[in-house]
Amino acid sequence: MERTKDAKKRVRTATWLSVIPGIGQFYNKQTFKGIAFLVVFALFIYEMIVFGFAAFTGMVTLGLTPGEDHSLFLLIEGSLQLLLTVIFFLFYAINIYDARKVAIQIVEEKKINKTAKDILKNVYHNGFPYLFTIPAYLVMIFAIIFPVLVTIFISFTNYDFYHIPPASLIDWVGFENFINMFFLSSYRDTFIAVLGWTIIWTLGATSLQIAIGIFTAVVLNQKFIKFKRLFGIIFLLPWAVPAFITIMSFSNMFNDSLGAINSQVIPFINSLVPFIDLGALPWKTDPFFTKIAIILVQGWLGFPYIYVLVSGILQSIPEEQYESAKIDGAGPIQRFRHITLPTILMIAAPVFITQYTFNLNNFNMIYLFNEGGPGSIGAGAGSTDILISWIFKLTTGTSPQYSIAAAVTLFISIFVITIALIVFKKTKAFEMED
Repeated sequence: MERTKDAKKRVRTATWLSVIPGIGQFYNKQTFKGIAFLVVFALFIYEMIVFGFAAFTGMVTLGLTPGEDHSLFLLIEGSLQLLLTVIFFLFYAINIYDARKVAIQIVEEKKINKTAKDILKNVYHNGFPYLFTIPAYLVMIFAIIFPVLVTIFISFTNYDFYHIPPASLIDWVGFENFINMFFLSSYRDTFIAVLGWTIIWTLGATSLQIAIGIFTAVVLNQKFIKFKRLFGIIFLLPWAVPAFITIMSFSNMFNDSLGAINSQVIPFINSLVPFIDLGALPWKTDPFFTKIAIILVQGWLGFPYIYVLVSGILQSIPEEQYESAKIDGAGPIQRFRHITLPTILMIAAPVFITQYTFNLNNFNMIYLFNEGGPGSIGAGAGSTDILISWIFKLTTGTSPQYSIAAAVTLFISIFVITIALIVFKKTKAFEMED
């Protein structure tokens, strides 16, 4: 009973002493580890005194004197300090956990590593994977999370053409940008129109390229098809040519007056079908026809990747399944519906989802074809702009609206992540079979 009470007291003492990092380790007779933890703690305190407190203050105020204080730099410095502080608190939790864990091992009379040599050897043998993954996590934090965090903070400010530091200070405005985006008529109508077209574009273009990719792969996989390698090379040509060149070429081909589509392709179709007279179509001056053209071009650009992916999947389907289905009386459509398509979706569903998310942010296709035009629907957006190209115009136009652009960016991120998680869950895309 007395021993149990002493054991609990020792564990409790080690835990409370580790409130100051390193002291709990000293109590556990791990001098080297205690020095290391204490040095990290001292460095953080020094950093907070020299830079940290000023960074947090600047982040809260975003500057006090126009012309001297740069609000954007203060926001970035504060975001950086916030990440450093979060990392320190993670270290702080590890310090308390370590002191408590070692104290329990001492109570249970287990062997602990006391000397520097033993501690380093233990880190090498048991913590080797962490030595390689921790730097990767740190790079990820500052290369991915840090810019995202700054964008999130900007969306809660009034950073626009009228508030460009250092001449003017930026202020916190809370959820005003999000309220304007959804309720202020000048932004709301544009946002709804752009969002609606973005969804139509994403579903239409991606579904088209997936359908073409699956169709070409299935057809080319049939035994009676000759010259498969030649057709395979032809199907890969849209993928082999840089997309930038292809989009610009198609943009010229769809030119209303001089493009090959109106001057050559449509007359050729009219000659084949005399009772149809299409005439020159306004591919780049009418929003409806521009949207049709963009979806068709993206279908042509995107299908080779799906074709290659599905071709590999088809090779893995045992021929016995098709033979058994034939014996049971299943026709080609039934075999495709019950064998081929389920296998393709089971394996390629995550990739198909990434294709949808890619086209949701496919800036190149929209901007290079017609710069988001024709015409304008307000707030700097063209009739074929999707959210990502609208963000580009909001930040590079004559009257940049950085805070609204950041709010739209945040909306896109939440929207994509939510849809992806729902689809992943419904399709069970990452559930591995036994």
